Amino acid sequence: MKEKKRGEEGTKGVLMTEGVIWKQILAFSLPLLVGNLFQQLYNTVDSIVVGNYVSSQALAAVGTSNSLINLIIGMFLGISVGAGVIISQYYGAGNNQKLHWAVHTCIALSLIGGVGMIVLGVALSPRILIWMKTPEDVLEDSVTYLRIFFCGSLFNIVYNMGAGILRAVGDSKRPLYYLIASSLTNIVLDLVFVLVFHWNIAGVAYATIASQGVSAVLVLTALMRTKEPYRLELSKLRIDRRMMKRILAIGIPSGIQQSIISLSNVIVQANINVYGSAAMAGFGAYSKVEGFVMLPLQTTCMAATTFTGQNMGAKKYSRVKKGIFQGIVMSAVYTAAVSALLFLFGKNVLQIFSSDQEVISYGQEVISIIVPFYLTMTVHQIVMGTLRGAGRTFSTMLIAVGNMCVLRMIYIHFLVPLSPSFHAVVMCYPITWITTMTMDLLYCWKARWLPREEK
Repeated sequence: MKEKKRGEEGTKGVLMTEGVIWKQILAFSLPLLVGNLFQQLYNTVDSIVVGNYVSSQALAAVGTSNSLINLIIGMFLGISVGAGVIISQYYGAGNNQKLHWAVHTCIALSLIGGVGMIVLGVALSPRILIWMKTPEDVLEDSVTYLRIFFCGSLFNIVYNMGAGILRAVGDSKRPLYYLIASSLTNIVLDLVFVLVFHWNIAGVAYATIASQGVSAVLVLTALMRTKEPYRLELSKLRIDRRMMKRILAIGIPSGIQQSIISLSNVIVQANINVYGSAAMAGFGAYSKVEGFVMLPLQTTCMAATTFTGQNMGAKKYSRVKKGIFQGIVMSAVYTAAVSALLFLFGKNVLQIFSSDQEVISYGQEVISIIVPFYLTMTVHQIVMGTLRGAGRTFSTMLIAVGNMCVLRMIYIHFLVPLSPSFHAVVMCYPITWITTMTMDLLYCWKARWLPREEK
């Protein structure tokens, strides 16, 4: 049976409560994947441009900034996850009135959060970078990049919230188009600001916020023009307290999870920084490569959240269980293929970012340590997306934070000093991925997180 669709020509929502499960997940994931690839592309172009046309120190500055950016915006991105769960459930249940309230509350929250982010990011960036033991030859560029980036963080948060709304109703195509426009804008401006105007790392940061502004305007325009119940009307933009409480009840655990895990990554980055700018640049270059590797897993996670949310709203719980298995199988096939490619061509990929052999050597070492364990993240992403869609964000928070933060920090502070090395620091990732996957599977098996299906 074909999926049911709602809406006029233009922005459409897609119900995922009927039909072939793996086809629905794949059809939803592919536009989302392509869009996120473009988003990752423009982040990667930042690194390629500064690594080849500015300096290795500038490349290190961009790399060390990523973990801090994720830390500061993590809470707001988590709230957007909570908003998506609520909206997908209302959409699956056909509750248009509450869907309308939820959309306007979400956008209002994103505007308030975006302003707060500008203040926090600009004020705290220098202090945190110093706390992260950022080397003197990288510190100035890092502060410049971060402060400019956070001046445009309102665009980032508004786009992610708006795109989350569209994805929650099954529309993953519009966010794709907006990210393509944003990515092309960023690439062009990167080259112009750095190669023509010689603004160096500041130019890369200005290009980023300009491109994010483009995507934010486009997603808001789509929400205001749609004929569907999730249409955004500026005159009705306000926070409904009851709706806000429900969104935050689901979103805050996800936000805490992202922020605390990002905090642990900041601490890991601080331990990487001890080994100098070449290690920072090599680790940062690998991180860009990993961004492409993880994207299909993350997009399938998002698809699992939307799929589960809609089916929970429609009380079709058996489809939720089938979705977990089919999602893991699809993702595992991809993971095996990309892991083989990275082992074979990792060095060639790293050379795109820098010609410095020491930087490439550090990047290759990270690949050899982490790539064999990507399958554990495959399982984690699908299970986490499913549990989030079922509203179990507090449980996913406990599992992820307990392993990827608490256990990771115990390892860094107590085990790494016994035999300190760059290799030992990086090993914290596969170790905690394994324990996280184990806890995910135990929870799915033992916990009663799904009601019985009504007959």
